[in-house]
Amino acid sequence: MTTSATGTEGSAAHPRFAEALRELGLQDVVGRVRRFPDATRTAAEAAAIGCELSEICKSLIFAADGEPVLVLMDGGSRVDLDRVREELGAGRVTRAKADVVRETTGYAIGGVPPFGHRTRTRVLADRSLLDHPVVWAAAGTPYAVFPMPPKDLITHAGATLVDVREREA
Repeated sequence: MTTSATGTEGSAAHPRFAEALRELGLQDVVGRVRRFPDATRTAAEAAAIGCELSEICKSLIFAADGEPVLVLMDGGSRVDLDRVREELGAGRVTRAKADVVRETTGYAIGGVPPFGHRTRTRVLADRSLLDHPVVWAAAGTPYAVFPMPPKDLITHAGATLVDVREREA
C-alpha cells in the first residue's frame, strides 16, 4: 500500500474526484488517499487497509422506478431494497446495471466515491456509518480509498440519514 502525494497531480485519487475534493475545500483529503497494488472493488478487499469491514463506506447505485439513487452503506451490511423503496416512496428498487452506474457517477463499480459524481442524484446514507469515528470510501478508482469522519462524508454527499440496512434475522 502506498500513500498519495498531496496535490491532485500524482494523486492516487481519480482526477475527477481529486478535483471535486479541491472544489469542496478538501485538498487535505487528497493527501490521505491510499492506493493499493491490487483492486479494492469489494468492502472486504478495501478493509485490507487495516480497518474493520464495517468502517468501509460502500457507494451503491440503485434504480428507484428507473431513477438512479446512491446508497451509502457500511461494508459489513447489506442494503434492504424494501426499506429503500419505502424510504423513497418508490414502486420498485433494483440494483443499477454497470452502464447506468458509470453514466450516472462517471466511475466504474468498485471505485464509486460517495460524492464528486458526473450527475446529481438522490443520496441515502445508512445510520450504521455513524458507528465509527472514521470511515473509508472509494476515491474514484478500484485501487484507492480515503478516510473521513462519517458526518462529514454524509454532509459532503448531500445525503439523507436513513435506516436501510437488512435487519438481522
